[in-house]
Amino acid sequence: MTRIIVIGGGIGGLCLGQGLRRAGIDVAVYERDTTPDARLQGYRLNIEPVGSRALQACLPEDLWHTLIATSGDPGRGMGVFTERLHELMREDDVLVPDPAEGTHAVSRITLRRLLLHGLDDIVEFDKEFVGYEQLPDGRVVASFADGTTATGDLLVGADGSRSRVRRQFLPDARTTDVPGVGIGGKLPLTEANLAWLPPELLSGKNMILPKRDFLFTAVFRRRETETEPVDEDYLMWAHVSHRDTLRATLNSGSGPDLRAAVAGRMADWHPDLRKVITDTPAATVQRFDFAAARKPKHWDTTNVTLLGDAIHFMPPVGGLGGNAALHDAHLLRDALVRVRSGELVLPVAVRAYESRMLVDGFASVGTALRYLTLATARSRALRGTARGFFRTCGAIGPLRRAVFADQFLCSATSVGTIRSG
Repeated sequence: MTRIIVIGGGIGGLCLGQGLRRAGIDVAVYERDTTPDARLQGYRLNIEPVGSRALQACLPEDLWHTLIATSGDPGRGMGVFTERLHELMREDDVLVPDPAEGTHAVSRITLRRLLLHGLDDIVEFDKEFVGYEQLPDGRVVASFADGTTATGDLLVGADGSRSRVRRQFLPDARTTDVPGVGIGGKLPLTEANLAWLPPELLSGKNMILPKRDFLFTAVFRRRETETEPVDEDYLMWAHVSHRDTLRATLNSGSGPDLRAAVAGRMADWHPDLRKVITDTPAATVQRFDFAAARKPKHWDTTNVTLLGDAIHFMPPVGGLGGNAALHDAHLLRDALVRVRSGELVLPVAVRAYESRMLVDGFASVGTALRYLTLATARSRALRGTARGFFRTCGAIGPLRRAVFADQFLCSATSVGTIRSG
């Protein structure tokens, strides 16, 4: 029986673990965190249809239904505004009856708990990966800092943007210089805040496209079915600018200083947008450094492969990274199911997975970089062109729908590529 070793217990690694367990494939996941609750923090995650399809395919049916029941209200869709809250365009999401084709606002804490559920016997914590050895008989041995090892037929590096698996497997892999920096925070949706927040900011996701910088907002509200909430309702905001504009403040890194720096760059914005920043609790304000992977040349397929941020990490602009990792897990799970059925041998299945993963994953990297280029552009001509484009989209329905129909560039046919060979 084929045994799969997964290094990394993040979203992608755990989704793969659930998918392989569900398919009856022998799998073990090794995570360097010391305990299951070591990551109980962070913002909610917008699961786009490609991520929804992956979770529906990989999770047991009861966990899938629990995920849908506990997800938050994703809101109306996407709006684009000027810094004075003048609407350039809005594209409302189309209501779809199938949750696997829908968008869901999921608590990262809840998602991690669900992905861990039922995997006590295959997930090991406090396992710091230090390297691997490929044996002459075709197997691979993973070594850990505590002196233990694990042997399998395929090792999957799902250990994030600083992947040690990638460092050994692709020592020449390079990173793209990314000039942007993000600062984000969470404004609680208390009764007092709801009384003054503009309706535009309470109806889903919004991009604020000023003459300089960029602001993204999203509202996360629990559904009534979320009986055991792990976090309160809030408006999340993320301000993106060129790193040179905030260099002095970034050296400090404290919540109050970061918040003040963002508010200072919004002096001529709509007062309600500025109030969103100034009223945000400083303890929730943090800095996000951006980096992006360069696409490597396609390597010779072996018994080691990569998934998610371990290969195609990208700036968190557009919410593409988590969905890309889930998509990879779906692709690899389907490829390994074909091995178990005898339809493919392992190297052919892994090669098919890698070919599709590289195309889809780096398409998302390119999209994220284009968003970031717009967010950090200092050219007023480029900003004016972008605002004019969105204004045109707002006036022409077919163009608007074409632009926003599939923000994540992987389509359902991507999964079918491996299924059909």
